[in-house]
Amino acid sequence: MGKTGEQKEAGLNIVVVGHVDHGKSTVIGRLLYDTDSLPQGAIDKVEKIAHDTGKAFEYAYLLDAFEEEQQQGITIDTTRIQFSTQKRDYVIIDAPGHKEFLKNMISGAAGAEAALLIVDGKQGVQEQSRRHAYMLSLLGIKKVYVLVNKMDLADYAETAFVKIKHDMGAFLAELGIYPLKYIPVSGLQGDNIASKSAQMPWYQGEPLLEALDLLEGEQAAVDRALRLPIQDVYKFDSRRIIAGRIEAGQLAVGDEIAIYPGGRKTKVVAFPYWQAKDQCTQAFAGASTGIQVADEFFNQRGEIITRAGDTPPLTGKRLRVSLFWLGKKPLQLNRRYKLKLGTQEVEAQVESIEKLIDASSLDQRAADTVKEIRLNDVAEVILKLKEEIAFDRFQDYQATGRFVLVDGYDVAGGGIVLAAEKEAHGEFSQKAMRYIMNHLPQNGELIVVVKDGEIVRLERTEREVFSGIDGEGI
Repeated sequence: MGKTGEQKEAGLNIVVVGHVDHGKSTVIGRLLYDTDSLPQGAIDKVEKIAHDTGKAFEYAYLLDAFEEEQQQGITIDTTRIQFSTQKRDYVIIDAPGHKEFLKNMISGAAGAEAALLIVDGKQGVQEQSRRHAYMLSLLGIKKVYVLVNKMDLADYAETAFVKIKHDMGAFLAELGIYPLKYIPVSGLQGDNIASKSAQMPWYQGEPLLEALDLLEGEQAAVDRALRLPIQDVYKFDSRRIIAGRIEAGQLAVGDEIAIYPGGRKTKVVAFPYWQAKDQCTQAFAGASTGIQVADEFFNQRGEIITRAGDTPPLTGKRLRVSLFWLGKKPLQLNRRYKLKLGTQEVEAQVESIEKLIDASSLDQRAADTVKEIRLNDVAEVILKLKEEIAFDRFQDYQATGRFVLVDGYDVAGGGIVLAAEKEAHGEFSQKAMRYIMNHLPQNGELIVVVKDGEIVRLERTEREVFSGIDGEGI
């Protein structure tokens, strides 16, 4: 709560990335210190080290002491560091390296909505800076601030700041990343961290803390289009109850809903309950619930329910994805795996490898000669599924845009959905096939006219032409 007692905005998760020597730990340590977010024990420990060694107080050591206190001897892949402003609570996701962060983002252990990319004001843009920026583009993180750190070592010169802004901006534009702000800072001296620096009067923007509060958080889950993946369907006496967890949006008795991938529509008639105290007429994001609907469809686990009129999920049998491979055996083209996305499970194959990135270096390798994906590789691939499913792009809905691949009995990889791919030439979607079947003549033949893999129109042998196919949504 702020000073006025008004409710804070929803929290924001931020990942901080940068070259190992560009002062990431110092910036985070200073941020925690200036927001009184550190336990006194961590501060005392660093002050004692500085006194005993005769060295200056190091803010980077604050982060080390804090993480050590968090871990307590337990090895963890990412550290989640919390601090607050009057506007909202923040979580900094600090990973030992980009490989660990990629793994945790894709697997769901970490969910960053924004990023701080730190560059040394004196050394300038380094290869590792570019690799970290590429990692952000892989994950679709668009809310990025570039912090030009160690400005004290660059004599607070505007020319040094402008050069880095130019060099980094040109590279980031190639990745489709356009930073919202470039902020000159000194983590060691505290310049432009919690308050404006008198050393850089030429900088007219906000200091880091104020700039963070200007970031717009993701739209509150409850205000978004409904996403209710079906966990199971239960039958009690004469009632069929559809159960699942609402990942986004809200649902009420009387709402008209659509169930994907088929798109069938019906209405919610009740929220079943066991005890009177559990009776309700609506449910919101985060709730596990059950609903009864007006029509007796064959519903099954894995389908996604949304409200009619809401933005629907994507549907299809071919997905463009970013895949992080963790399997002991390499992932091979056309080998069958089990894909689990939300509550859905379906057989999948890697149809093609579009890009291949070494996760240790983020160097890209030529994909046209690659037939397999090895441990810790990141690849952009096209997955071909045995059945049509419903899904979302990861950047739109993380819960229904994230998946794992199972090889035998082991989870061997994880990934995020980048886009839906059109059916390959000569293949029709299940929706298209349903439309064709509905228009089969009782006598005679049906001619399907196709151009560039798309159905243009249907013709019966008696030459009755059906137009408006596109309007049917094939």
